[in-house]
Amino acid sequence: MLRNLMLFLASNAKLAALISQVGRRSGLTRRFIAGESLAEAIPAIRELESLGLDTTLDLLGEGVTQEEEAVNAARLYRRLLRRIEETQLRSGISIKLTQLGLGFDRELCDRNLRLILDEAESLKKFVRIDMESSAYTEATLDLFRTQLEHYGPRRVGVVVQSYLYRTESDVKSLIGTGCNIRLCKGAYMEPEEVAFPKKADVDANFTRLLDLMLDSDLYSAIATHDERMIAHAKKVIASNGLPENRYEFQMLFGVRRELQVALRQEGFRMRVYVPFGTQWAPYFMRRLAERPANVLFILRNMFKA
Repeated sequence: MLRNLMLFLASNAKLAALISQVGRRSGLTRRFIAGESLAEAIPAIRELESLGLDTTLDLLGEGVTQEEEAVNAARLYRRLLRRIEETQLRSGISIKLTQLGLGFDRELCDRNLRLILDEAESLKKFVRIDMESSAYTEATLDLFRTQLEHYGPRRVGVVVQSYLYRTESDVKSLIGTGCNIRLCKGAYMEPEEVAFPKKADVDANFTRLLDLMLDSDLYSAIATHDERMIAHAKKVIASNGLPENRYEFQMLFGVRRELQVALRQEGFRMRVYVPFGTQWAPYFMRRLAERPANVLFILRNMFKA
């Protein structure tokens, strides 16, 4: 019930604007958002790097409705790639295709994506295509496959979500490409017709997909804060004798920092997704939806700022 409420709030533009005002005033968003600009986020990124953690930068924003907005987003992503190079951050970027126009003009989105990947190619940087709601899954994977053929797995990767019924088939279709796949559970409100409604089923599917990926030629980016999933992954990695260049663990900025550091100290590659930007409210609400403890944190600190 609470999760569904949070996800509903995340999809409501007016409520998102109100949440943005409250969040800026209270400062509570600093737990999950590194800043509203790259300049604000760099100190947090440097701190993570000092701990041996790699990062992926997530310029927040999604669901644009105008061509000018989509073109501007592509411009900002290209500028972000150049700033990563200039500041010598150990970072790639994550992008949402609805921010590039996928929701209203697929050809525009494709052009914008190619511009970003051309920039990434010239700078030798990696771009992760994020996965959004199930309404965009097919188009996202189609565009990814097209770009993968052109740019290769060293420049572009994708995300799959274990709460979708279709994901096992999607992963199997990508085996043989050697591509880079980030496996997460998923954080959007979905109907029972397309997604597992029970958390236990989502978790079980995550494990099945993880086994499938680690037993293939894919590069597996294991995105979870769940210690049971991490323990399972370690077991499979050890039994398969997987080299370090075939997988990594990933977590979100502001979540389980001690576990992130512990995994790195054990010798595992650990990457942190670092979100920043002014359009952070939908992302923030989805983080609250994932764990009741996040909501309790907000309530406890509501009047401290």
